[in-house]
Amino acid sequence: MSDVKGRSIPRRMRAAVIAAPHTCEVKEVDTPEPSPDEVLVQVEGCGVCGSNLPAWEGRPWFTYPLPPGRPGHEGWGRVVATGRNVRSFAPGNRVAFLSDHAFSEYDVADARSVIELPRALDHDDVPGEPLGCALNIWKRSEIAAGQTVAVVGIGFLGAILVQLAARAGARVIAVSQRDYSLALATKLGAAEALHLDGAERASESCDRVIELVGLQRPLDVAARLCRVRGRLVIAGFHQDGPREVDMFLWNWRGLDVINAHERDPLAYVAGINAAIDRVVSGELDPRPLYTDRIPLSRAGDAFELLRRRPSGFVKALVVP
Repeated sequence: MSDVKGRSIPRRMRAAVIAAPHTCEVKEVDTPEPSPDEVLVQVEGCGVCGSNLPAWEGRPWFTYPLPPGRPGHEGWGRVVATGRNVRSFAPGNRVAFLSDHAFSEYDVADARSVIELPRALDHDDVPGEPLGCALNIWKRSEIAAGQTVAVVGIGFLGAILVQLAARAGARVIAVSQRDYSLALATKLGAAEALHLDGAERASESCDRVIELVGLQRPLDVAARLCRVRGRLVIAGFHQDGPREVDMFLWNWRGLDVINAHERDPLAYVAGINAAIDRVVSGELDPRPLYTDRIPLSRAGDAFELLRRRPSGFVKALVVP
């Protein structure tokens, strides 16, 4: 294979491999080749997602070692080759893409799950998948000026949703266990910042509550914050077993409960396009939230940052 400038694409590449819980190795593996409907992307970076944490910590449903590059799904980079059926992209296009092996130097993606980036973002990091998630959650939340909105969990997604809701004219209450996250949310426009302990004692006053943590206790707090006929938006990824809900509370208050997760790749693509439009227009600025850039050779450090969440940490990007 050759790229747009006629240079040979290497037969071998480096990829991060989670070999065991809390153990990451960088290995040389074969560079993937695009199928007829895929593009090959030279990866510029990949965000580390909260959903990656169970794989790093070692949950019983994982088998190790994980495949090379997995579970990197927040990649962006430049197209270097296309499958024979692909007409929508060409080598040289800078793109965000949906895949599952982007902790690597190269990755392939279905052309339908690739989004060309505008020239205005040529010098920006663009982990498209979480930006698209945030806009899809935003859409399902139906937030409007004058509402009171609680955001429970101020990581990357929570910080973006605080920013969007505040700019839309909502009164935003940020809820987190971390002092740094609460201070960040205040900077982004939150009118009130509550520690999770304090939020447990708060009254049911919110028109919209978005839960982003994926654990039982924050889910309970989120439900209690909803007013009668409020909307509870579940955006946290609950991966570690069944949850209990206070069905009497949900019934009594007549809550609208929304599962804001998407599984259709085209819904992700629509969300990413919506996010890119907002970034370009200046309505959304995610750049201050990319707090750590970690080289691929030290990808394990990025997972550890996610696990420990030290003060000042929001999101790590792994870059080849």
